[in-house]
Amino acid sequence: MISVLVVDDSVVVRRLIVDALGTSPNIEVVGTAANGLLAQAKIDRLKPDVVTMDIEMPQMDGIEAVRELRKRHPRLPVIMFSTLSAAGATATLEALAAGATDYVTKPSNVGSIAQSIAAVREQLVPKILALAGWQRPARPAPPPARPGAAPPRLGRPAAPSRLAVPPLARPAAPVRKRPPGRVDLLAVGCSTGGPDALTKVLLALPGDLPVPVVVTQHMPPVFTRMFAERLDRSTPLRVVEAADGMEVSAGTVYIAQGDRHLVLHRRGTAVVTQLSSAPPENSCRPAVDVMFRSVADVYGANAYAAVLTGMGHDGRVGAKVLQEAGAEVLAQDEATSVVWGMPGAVVAAGLADEVLPLDRIPAALISRLKVGRSAAVAR
Repeated sequence: MISVLVVDDSVVVRRLIVDALGTSPNIEVVGTAANGLLAQAKIDRLKPDVVTMDIEMPQMDGIEAVRELRKRHPRLPVIMFSTLSAAGATATLEALAAGATDYVTKPSNVGSIAQSIAAVREQLVPKILALAGWQRPARPAPPPARPGAAPPRLGRPAAPSRLAVPPLARPAAPVRKRPPGRVDLLAVGCSTGGPDALTKVLLALPGDLPVPVVVTQHMPPVFTRMFAERLDRSTPLRVVEAADGMEVSAGTVYIAQGDRHLVLHRRGTAVVTQLSSAPPENSCRPAVDVMFRSVADVYGANAYAAVLTGMGHDGRVGAKVLQEAGAEVLAQDEATSVVWGMPGAVVAAGLADEVLPLDRIPAALISRLKVGRSAAVAR
């Protein structure tokens, strides 16, 4: 059973969240708190597995509460409860920067309490299950070990689980089957934990990056614009929210717009962005799979993709299309992923050319671009 503490100053919202979580047989709400200050003491006493946290509260708001919480509980999952507005997006991104794990948006324009409960349940329950380790990708069995050899290890060792989930087989280390070629575009997909992971990667890349970067991060409208603006201010690269008809250029990052798929197509000698309202894939719009397929179609073997932390398996099908086109795919490792759903699905399917911890990904990207482009020049 996953224990949850609900923190919100509104009695109505607390009741709404408690009722929504009460529909899951795997989740138990062990307590509530009306502000961040009260939450600190209850967290120490109740030791919940997950905390849901409002942002605007008296005495201690959600952002300050997360900062204080991280001093004593650095790995406790905290899900922010945000409004779908510019102010809510700004505050949510601030909370994520302070150490929050993920967020959900409060229901708006719903017709009844029952619909509000359903909307909260649809967003919140899967995130809680994923963050508490209930959703893991299937992994292939490792190759037979040589007599007397130690078993292979990849990622962090399995921790004791109150859920009594048996340990899963680790995938064999990836092996490159082809020499590196020229890279003309970097494509990145991420979800839960992605804003922090993507920020760390982009901070470490040079402002004169010789290729454009396209990103699908699962986020709603407004949030993607605020996220792009925040990255543009804090990283060496130019970062924009993608719009229809933008010609992609080196050193610029194009963030998929909330509720629109990001696709690329050729216009003469240029490559331009296009936003699509096609149906969601993997329950996502924007979807990584849609972007990856588009990248494979336009760039083929001259693309390089990275799949970072995120719940679900969005990106796995697109990674297969990229691989079949001759492109390479890098996946973040389990130990540094908030949720090893998306990258884990790519690894389990045998589609990752390399699996690396987050802090080694920027150097690998920079090195890969240099190798590919210098090799192309030499030919």
